Amino acid sequence: MTVDLDEQGRLRAPGGRTVPGNRIAEHLAEHVRTPERITDLYVYVHGWQTAPAVAQRRAKALLTRTRQLAAAHPDRYPQLSRGYRPAVVVVRWPSSSPPSLGGYRRIRDRAHAMSAPGQGHAPHVLAHLLGYLDAQRPVVGSAPVMTNRNGQYLHLVGHSFGGRFLCEAVQWAAAPEAPRVLGWSTPTTPGRAFTVDSMVIFQMAAPRDAFDRLFPALFPSGAQSHAPLRGPLVLTHSRWDRATGFWHLRAEGSAGIGHSGAGTAPVPQFHSRLLPLHEPYRLSTLDHRLVNVDASERFRGSARTRLAPAGAHSDFDHPESAHLLLSLAALSRGSAGSQRPAIPHPAGRQPTPCRRRSPVDG
Repeated sequence: MTVDLDEQGRLRAPGGRTVPGNRIAEHLAEHVRTPERITDLYVYVHGWQTAPAVAQRRAKALLTRTRQLAAAHPDRYPQLSRGYRPAVVVVRWPSSSPPSLGGYRRIRDRAHAMSAPGQGHAPHVLAHLLGYLDAQRPVVGSAPVMTNRNGQYLHLVGHSFGGRFLCEAVQWAAAPEAPRVLGWSTPTTPGRAFTVDSMVIFQMAAPRDAFDRLFPALFPSGAQSHAPLRGPLVLTHSRWDRATGFWHLRAEGSAGIGHSGAGTAPVPQFHSRLLPLHEPYRLSTLDHRLVNVDASERFRGSARTRLAPAGAHSDFDHPESAHLLLSLAALSRGSAGSQRPAIPHPAGRQPTPCRRRSPVDG
């Protein structure tokens, strides 16, 4: 399943026609269908220098690896004993440019403009997409754990500028002026709480202070509204990533998150490494608002690509990446047979209840 955006972030129909804003929900209902047997829904947004067909292949490859890993080693992911049947929606956008400083800046500016308030349309489209997917998650009775027949989990995966674009779009959904197309987590409706259960960004192309300066609404802070991100935000980085090292340093004056990890942030951070397949991710490792994962030992690229303009920037298609995604899917369910774990809000603050509206509203 694919969702295509143009340079302004507007939704494109097959053939290139722009979908009017009041037809977005209708388009999604026709072209994005998730069977009820699916347990985990992934929304994948690609990054710099990625053709549409390549984005589709990479997303499918990641999901294929997770399925194979779950089938080969069920004992490593006991929380998935009731089934793991993933599906992916690939969000594609024009990200090609010359492999140069000017090309890097052009796509950086485009990714921002596609989501900028009053300018870009991508947040509106993405909000409708998440709201539509949420509406499709079937829930029977008031079961607190939405898994298998009782519901579906929702995970966001971004790469490079796709992660930057995804953060801007998701936090935009928290703004007071945003159309209320999302369901929201509330303490009074645990059986139907909208959640993004996990978010992973491979090699994010953004400044290290981006979560303080650009994406503060991703996390709750005082009376500020916040995005529907209840699961952890996990960021990988590798010192072999030249795109967010060499090019980002020249474009923005410092290395990016994909090279060095997040710097300052409005929430406490946890630091780990990308674990090998035989080593499990503990809840204590991933149960944090923001997790930096050093993938330098695995995201190295080949001897040829290390000196290429992007280096190992796109070298994340590995079994270890699938292990990370699969572990997050498993830990979203809590211990086998238990309820879904919820990352506590700072100082015991609970999300602000919001009136739920369907994607066809607004």
